[in-house]
Amino acid sequence: MLKHLKLSALALGMMAAANAMAADLTVISFGGANKAAQEKAFYKTWEEAGNGKIVAGEYNGEMAKIEAQVDTKGVTMDLVEVESPELSQGCDEDLFETLDPKLFGDKANYVDGTIQTCGVGFFVWSTVLAYNADKLQTAPANWADFWDTQKFPGKRGLRKGAKYTLEIALMADGVAPADVYKVLGSKDGQNRAFKKLDELKPNIQWWEAGAQPPQYLASGDVVMSSAYNGRIAAVQKDSNLKVVWTGGVYDFDAWAIPRGAKNAEEAKKFIAWTLKPENQKVYAENIAYGPTNKAAVPLLAKSVTDNMPTTEANLKDQVRIDVKFWADNGEQLEQRFNAWAAK
Repeated sequence: MLKHLKLSALALGMMAAANAMAADLTVISFGGANKAAQEKAFYKTWEEAGNGKIVAGEYNGEMAKIEAQVDTKGVTMDLVEVESPELSQGCDEDLFETLDPKLFGDKANYVDGTIQTCGVGFFVWSTVLAYNADKLQTAPANWADFWDTQKFPGKRGLRKGAKYTLEIALMADGVAPADVYKVLGSKDGQNRAFKKLDELKPNIQWWEAGAQPPQYLASGDVVMSSAYNGRIAAVQKDSNLKVVWTGGVYDFDAWAIPRGAKNAEEAKKFIAWTLKPENQKVYAENIAYGPTNKAAVPLLAKSVTDNMPTTEANLKDQVRIDVKFWADNGEQLEQRFNAWAAK
């Protein structure tokens, strides 16, 4: 008995020492329902496995914050969630650590595009048309209906930024999803998008954080809004908010490690942890975003996969964001958008 107690004490001591050695990781995400799902699927399981504590923060995707920390060599983030265009931009500007793809296993196990030079996609999401069915007598079918304030009176919610909003404006003007970037790639196409936005401007209520569209819709501040599909799915049990998949713009969210992060090696292990099928399953069960690890999908119930942007029926009339387009044109178009919105 004494020997057994000594061994138990030794094992507990070793475990405590291992936990003490494990670094606390500062992980920055987009907050809201997305962060809540990450806490259940990734942060809690990481901590329970004795890998150290997650210090969770949030932001709205401001690259300037990352750039300032890297430039001043005062990086406090170990890991940051970024959208694909920002990942590409940050990689080009040397803001993120490069990652060895071997850390994450066979690329064939993942949705195409998951493993990239400076980041790893951990879910697929979509910006969709969302509406409050309690406020509308008929359901909108597409972005053209979103612009029709005669048939559907009331305010509209749109993300305060060029990205996604310009694509949406062109689809509202009759551009097919497959042709959006062909049109947006020209000056005439960009002018066309802004001209279409002019039509709706008096009826727009802008949003900046992903948690705002469901709030605006539920309160009746707006009758329709662009929104992240997972944020709408997260409140559908308690509301009559609906999603229109036609004309959605889908993208990856990825983990990236700011260059100079103090715990970069631990952060790489955490990225791999979030890609495990069992952890991706829990994430998708808590917010309706598509897993990037293909092995997670068979673990999910049909009721869950039906609400994911990567389901074939939901994906067929959507647009995959053109990362190269936004990497090449994003700065100029965001400046033009900000000047236009301020008028």
